[in-house]
Amino acid sequence: MKTIGLLGGMSWESTREYYCLINETVRERLGGLHSAEIIMASVDFAPLSAAMEAGDWDEIRRILIERTRCLISAGIDLLLICTNTMHKFAEEVALAASPAKLIHIGDVAASEARRLGYNKVALMGTRFTMEENFYRDKLRNAGLEVIIPDDDERKWIDNLIFRELCAGIFEDESRRRIAEITARLAENGAEAVVLGCTELPLILTLEESPLPVLDTMALHAAAAVDEVLGGVKQLRGNSL
Repeated sequence: MKTIGLLGGMSWESTREYYCLINETVRERLGGLHSAEIIMASVDFAPLSAAMEAGDWDEIRRILIERTRCLISAGIDLLLICTNTMHKFAEEVALAASPAKLIHIGDVAASEARRLGYNKVALMGTRFTMEENFYRDKLRNAGLEVIIPDDDERKWIDNLIFRELCAGIFEDESRRRIAEITARLAENGAEAVVLGCTELPLILTLEESPLPVLDTMALHAAAAVDEVLGGVKQLRGNSL
């Protein structure tokens, strides 16, 4: 089995979910006591968050590439950046990760949206993910029209992510507000919402969302399992 590298800790709340999702899917596919071969580099998110606020992207780039090289030295075969926002540096991280393969979370989200027949999607995430082109272009290049929340909503969502979700805080009022924003995006023609932050699926579930949800974290984890297991779909029985 190929070894998956997880570049995580941004935040560890969602990185924990990556670890669980990947291992649960491998067990479903292979049965018995099988689990994934995973090596993780989990960074301290506080300095990176502070660097984002200060606009010090060079320091963030340095840390991500340094940790990527550690994972390569440890022997990974493919790499997941366990956060949407840090795909701002996907090309540079992919170069540092070579010969391991980087699976881009935006490519996975775009592919699933097209597979499901959507033409117009809403994108929610950090303000960097919503406002910059590094992520939206992945969706647009797949032929998708992309809409984002208005300015006040973007500020609120960004605050929600960094002040609550990354700290493991999940308030009922926040669940209500994020659903209201999703409903407004539906009124503007969105056919589905891309949860372009790996913390958002922790508060906006398919059952609570007024729109179909594209959970980028779950899709990213599933793509990694597809890569490491190749054509293996699911084995019956409990064989090891």
